[in-house]
Amino acid sequence: MKPIKPIYKMIRNELDEVREGIEVIAVTKQVGVERTKEAIEAGIVHLGENRPEGFLKKYEAIGDGATWHFIGNLQTRKVKEIINQIDYLHSLDRLSLANEIQKRAEHTINCFVQVNVSKEDSKSGVLPEETVDFIKTLEKYDKINIIGLMTMAPNTEDEEVLRDVFKGLKTLQQQVAEKNWPHAPCTECSMGMSNDYLIAAQEGATFVRVGTALIGSESEAE
Repeated sequence: MKPIKPIYKMIRNELDEVREGIEVIAVTKQVGVERTKEAIEAGIVHLGENRPEGFLKKYEAIGDGATWHFIGNLQTRKVKEIINQIDYLHSLDRLSLANEIQKRAEHTINCFVQVNVSKEDSKSGVLPEETVDFIKTLEKYDKINIIGLMTMAPNTEDEEVLRDVFKGLKTLQQQVAEKNWPHAPCTECSMGMSNDYLIAAQEGATFVRVGTALIGSESEAE
């Protein structure tokens, strides 16, 4: 696999040309502990995992040496395994999950509400028209701080479609932020992955989640 540092520098420069302050989350789900450590050595602070098992294996090896983002669908029965080790949850999308976080968390958890902007059946997330009301219902959960919204764009090369999805999330994020709810400052947008992170950045992303384009996958080394 290619060295991470020059790739990260290139991505970092691309994003800084769009706007300063966009955070890169290196998605390490397809690589092992050693490659993940290489990412940290390259200067990457934010790491993302989408399965509890993969996260726990890397957390055991790295611990607080990184800022941890859980970016995948989180089953309620798995909440207790990871919730007090992660720094951010990007996939809050239902009250049953909020209830379990409230029950298990030992401190306030920074959460993104996942929104299914494209309304694809294959994707999880709250529907756009239900997002504001959903976030309103979370005000009684003192262990949950809604710092922003997250979405996954369709798997397409159609730039217009991608921009529409990212603009939709940005508009929703601003609508929530304007409510000035103490439990939901909602200043952040987590959107954009390996194939579309620059478009997402141009449309207002504050966090992009980049896996194969930055970290690669173990299959490349086989």
